[in-house]
Parts: sequence; C-alpha cells; structure tokens
Amino acid sequence: MPSRRHNSAMLSSPRRPSSTILIHGSGPGATGWSNFSGNIEALARHFHVYAVDMPGWGESDPCTKETLDHIGATIQFMDALGIAKAAVVGNSMGGIIALALAAEHPDRISHVITMGPAAHPGPKLFGAGDGPTEGLKVLQQAYRTPTPEAMHALVSIMVYDKTFATPDLCKARSDAALARPEHLANFLDMLAKGGPVTRFAPLDVLARSQIPMLLIHGRDDRVVHYENSLILNAYIPNSRMVLMNRCGHWAMIEHAEEFNRLVTDFVLHA
Repeated sequence: MPSRRHNSAMLSSPRRPSSTILIHGSGPGATGWSNFSGNIEALARHFHVYAVDMPGWGESDPCTKETLDHIGATIQFMDALGIAKAAVVGNSMGGIIALALAAEHPDRISHVITMGPAAHPGPKLFGAGDGPTEGLKVLQQAYRTPTPEAMHALVSIMVYDKTFATPDLCKARSDAALARPEHLANFLDMLAKGGPVTRFAPLDVLARSQIPMLLIHGRDDRVVHYENSLILNAYIPNSRMVLMNRCGHWAMIEHAEEFNRLVTDFVLHA
C-alpha cells in the first residue's frame, strides 16, 4: 500500500506497560481528538496513547475508495513508531477496523475494545433491514450538508443524552468538516461505491482468536443496534460484553469516566 500521512494526538505516562491506539468513527468532522478528547488523559496515566486521524479524516491525507486501507495504515503507523504490539480501541467504523486488525494481524494486537461496530454486512434481526439505520441516514445527510444544524441532528442521534449536542460541539464538527472539503467529497463517492468499510473480520476467524476483546455497546444506540455486539460476543471465545443503559453510539463520550475505567482495567488485567 502507498504510504499515506495520518495525524495523531499522543500523551504518555512515565510508566507504559503497553501502547494503546484509539480509532475514531466515520462521521463528518470526526478526528482522533473529537472522538476521544475525554479519554486520552485518563488512559495516558497507564498507557502510551495514540489518537489517530485515519486517512480520509481530520488532518490526514485524502483517501478514495480505491486507496482506502485503514488496516494497512494502522500497521504502517505502528511500524513507523516501532510499536510491536498494541491494544486497539475503536468506535463504530474504528471498531470494525480494530476487529479486522485482530483477524489479519493477530501478532500485533494485544487487546481489542470496540464501541458500536457492525459485526458483519449481512442481515440482522433488528435494525433497518437492507437500508441504512436511522442514525446512518442522518450521518450521510450531514456529509451532504455539513452545517451546524445538520451536525446538531447528527450529534443528537449519536447520544442518548441530548445535552451533549452543545452549540460549540456542533459548530466545531461543522468547521472541521468544512475545512477539508476533499474528505467530504471522497466519503460521498465511497458511499456510492458501498461505503468506507473495505472489509470486515470474518466471524469464523474471530471464532478462533485468542485475543482478549471487550465489546461495549449502548442499549439506546440508533446507529448500530447492540445485536451486533451480541453476535460478536457469541463468536469470540475470549470476549466479554458491557451493555450500557442510557447510552447511544458514543459510549466513550457519554460515559467517559466508566469507559476509561473499563478500558484501563481490561488492558491491564485481561
């Protein structure tokens, strides 16, 4: 894969038993910082923490459907920094990437923590059938019209507690999206070609994995139904699932303190 520049925010602790890489979701204006600003400092008390802007988002290089390879980009990132093995934490699309990393590069991944990923692209019992969910429809519309008003609708559907949809946050997401119009255009092109996820971790491969995996999901997630984490939990032998009530798609934002504690304890002791 051709090398692509990707941006990361990093904090470190004097004692670093392991590296932890945080991977954001696919929303407009999403970055490592916007998804994980409430988690980096707490996790960095225990780990060497990287919050990466994946290619095609934030301050990283533009990426088309034909050049998209977030799994390869993450391995390149680890190689460039000399990280032999890391825990990977991913929200939504980031969770799909984390699972694919575990399936394709099990020797490089120590732990996987997901929040709201799709288990596979096939039909589920719950959700929107063959079409996008309510939340994904709002996300796609925010790419087409990334105004503060559209971002308010997006943030409101991502969370259970609507007080998180502050004017400042919605404007910040809008400003970040509008600052990189090439990212917006490329995402809409990806959407016409099947979306930004190039490959899912095969469930039969995950069923043979011995990597510890923590599956966190909001009971009130309107973007990706928690059935997806139930499926993953049924397949992955060394996994445990935490289902959070009064929680939408952004567990790391809505329940930051509990999330930080869960991730810390899991990576230190699982």
